[in-house]
Amino acid sequence: RKRRPKQLLSLLTDKTMLKESIERISSLISTDDIFIITSEILLEPIRNELVELPPENVIAEPYKRNTAPCLALSAAFIMSKYADEYSPENISVAVLTADQSIKPNDAFVRTVDTALSYVEQNKFLCTIGIKPTRPETGYGYIEVEAQGSEQQILPVKAFHEKPDLEKAQSYLGSGNYLWNSGMFFWRLDAFIESMNKNLPEVGNLINTMAEKYKGKTNVVMGESLSSINEIYKGFPDVSIDYGLMEKADNVVVAKALFEWDDIGSWDSLQRVKTANKDNNIVQGKSVLVDSQNTIVVNATESKKVLFAGLGLDGMVVVVTDDAVLVCPKERVQEVKKCVEEIRDSKFNEWL
Repeated sequence: RKRRPKQLLSLLTDKTMLKESIERISSLISTDDIFIITSEILLEPIRNELVELPPENVIAEPYKRNTAPCLALSAAFIMSKYADEYSPENISVAVLTADQSIKPNDAFVRTVDTALSYVEQNKFLCTIGIKPTRPETGYGYIEVEAQGSEQQILPVKAFHEKPDLEKAQSYLGSGNYLWNSGMFFWRLDAFIESMNKNLPEVGNLINTMAEKYKGKTNVVMGESLSSINEIYKGFPDVSIDYGLMEKADNVVVAKALFEWDDIGSWDSLQRVKTANKDNNIVQGKSVLVDSQNTIVVNATESKKVLFAGLGLDGMVVVVTDDAVLVCPKERVQEVKKCVEEIRDSKFNEWL
């Protein structure tokens, strides 16, 4: 939901996924050097959740324009923020996510450290690739040359969109395909040059946006910077994968040393949490009778709502203070149909 996206939910532990992601990287990157780009509506909720971060480090993008413009905005902000201390070739950037299951933490930090060290010494764009454990059709894939057993950084041969099952099975069998984690690493100058070359309608305006941010990067803003709104509004809606990574000729991948799962839908909890004897995942005040293969998340904040289920099999149930979701586990990817129906029914306060 608009004010409660998954990164502000406590899905894996008693901490929100966003707080977990900050703590995960804290041994490598100071909180003063961690920045979050989000929507205006989430500025205050995120600042309230992450009181350890300087509030001015939570920045609003003016419009929803996908990840390529968002990362261009972050590049402009960071370049302006450190302009008096560092030039772009002396700034390295890690683009990390807040909606993934990652463990163990020390292996994740080692992988990130390796990726950052590589791009600091080489003018390359780097991503993290995960060794597939199943023929997953919900992830993008990275194709590499035959993998050396000890080599952690590999040249990228091609990026591939989410495959059908048959193709996913062939990817898994070949051993030359990795899951695309959506995490990226680069030196700021390498990123800007690559954006100028491969997505010039966005890249050529990074310096202009950086000028607009001059003198304002230490100001706590309650909205996006008005002087960049028109610039940003004109950007295409394009992902960083499609707009840059698939086109650039200087891309490498760091093989993950850690276990990873994308928490993209409710059924992914089945893979990352421990089920009970009936293969149920139960979170919050809930009672299940004669039920199996079911996921129940009672996320009511009042703690006064009990969920009771009888004879459930292969279902997902999510309970909040003002709304309830019930659907078969195999149809969780279709929840957006409910969102569309809610919008059509003018029940916008529940979106």
